[in-house]
Amino acid sequence: MAIGYIAAFSETLALTIIASEGVPPLLDALNTEIEDHIKSASAWSLGQIGRHTPNHAKALAESNVLPALVSGFISKSSSEDLQTKCKKAIKGICDRLTFFPALDKLMQGPPLPEGILKYILAQIGKVVPHDQDAKTLFVTSGSFAKMQEIAVEASSEIKEIIDNVNSAYPIEIVHYYSPGYSEILLQKLTSGKF
Repeated sequence: MAIGYIAAFSETLALTIIASEGVPPLLDALNTEIEDHIKSASAWSLGQIGRHTPNHAKALAESNVLPALVSGFISKSSSEDLQTKCKKAIKGICDRLTFFPALDKLMQGPPLPEGILKYILAQIGKVVPHDQDAKTLFVTSGSFAKMQEIAVEASSEIKEIIDNVNSAYPIEIVHYYSPGYSEILLQKLTSGKF
């Protein structure tokens, strides 16, 4: 908890914690500790470290903190407090994260709960329009197609975020990666409307 309070005080102190290798012990505690309250304190501290700037968030993403926080959130054995702290840490880090490979990696993992997915997709929507490499990686990694599958069954809030991300791409790419598009093209071909 002390590390979290120090990190929360200023971005310089949080950067000092990162440079002093303070993140790996917190991550280890989050991953291996048996006591839920210690995991909660670790998740909260990691969130305080990563919430300052894109550099802070990138340092945590490169240490694989985000997948551990997601695991803490979705685990059935996690207490409500741990789930809340993991969710807040993910939100705080993702709000600052411009290192696109980390966001893409989260999309590649197991299906994310809607509460987490909206933070990740919202940040993707902020990064993709301004970063051509990120825009390309999102499509070539398969995450763009995965996002289109989510859009089919998503709530209105998630659907709105997905539509925002889609607006950064040509409509042909959106259609091409949408579920069922190959059947639509095949129907057009067989009906002679092509």
